[in-house]
Amino acid sequence: MAQDPVCNMNVDESRAGATSIYKGETYYFCSANCKENFEKEPEKYVKETGGHEHSHH
Repeated sequence: MAQDPVCNMNVDESRAGATSIYKGETYYFCSANCKENFEKEPEKYVKETGGHEHSHH
């Protein structure tokens, strides 16, 4: 089960309403509308990886 990065809905990869590939990663969406929103501003929805957590000391 994947998570739609726009609306956070759980999406079955085999039944996704739409998909998009960004920086080599496949993203699954519940609808074409969520895909369109993602493709307008992908950086807004992509979770950061690589352990760069922001912590307050």
